[in-house]
Amino acid sequence: MKIEKATGWQIATVTSVHDESPRVKLFQLELPVETKFRAGQFFDIRLTAPDGYQAQRSYSITSSPDQTNSIELAIEHIRDGEVSSYFHEVVEAGSLIEVRGPFGGHFTWSPSFRKPILLIGGGSGIAPLMSMLRHRASTGGNSPALLMFSVRQEDDVLFKSELEQMARDDDKFNLIITLTRLAADHSEPFAGRATRRIDRTMIDSTVATLGGTPARAYVCGGSNFVEAIGNQLADIGLPYEEIRTERFGP
Repeated sequence: MKIEKATGWQIATVTSVHDESPRVKLFQLELPVETKFRAGQFFDIRLTAPDGYQAQRSYSITSSPDQTNSIELAIEHIRDGEVSSYFHEVVEAGSLIEVRGPFGGHFTWSPSFRKPILLIGGGSGIAPLMSMLRHRASTGGNSPALLMFSVRQEDDVLFKSELEQMARDDDKFNLIITLTRLAADHSEPFAGRATRRIDRTMIDSTVATLGGTPARAYVCGGSNFVEAIGNQLADIGLPYEEIRTERFGP
């Protein structure tokens, strides 16, 4: 797949900031130059201090490619993270941010791909998958899609209302949310939630909703999570080239 050439640095304006979870905020950025991107791509963010010191990080776009003059980014607050701490503690509507992109070509989805897909996200790894699902919904995609979303606790389920509404509105889209930890008060998980990690048994029991092995899988999350899921997908017979992965962390 051809990798689209990224644009140069732009000065984007933050138009809104939304607390999506205790650790994740959503930032809507207006771009000064109309910029086309594909679902699954990401942008670089650069911060420059008065003394010239710079810090740079990459964040996946959560918004649909239907929007070409703005992007939404989901930024998780990482302890001691220079860029994420700045966004969570300083950035507000009206702030100006240096951005560059889009980047990425392998981890993208297009409505022209009409075969069943499996999306698996861990924590904030839902970000690029959300862009794909929003694009699928906006373009009237009707090929089967299954999202398996693993988070620590119920409060960590990003885009919960939107995802659950998608599942109600689209009988070709199935949503599985699993929690890896009980709540701090040890209460039972919400109805429809399982307290377990995504494993081979879970994958085997849920891919049946796609009518068999998916034609392609997109997996995004921490490095260990992605590696484990990728191996399990290979074990069920999914071709290596159709296991698309995006990972973050060490």
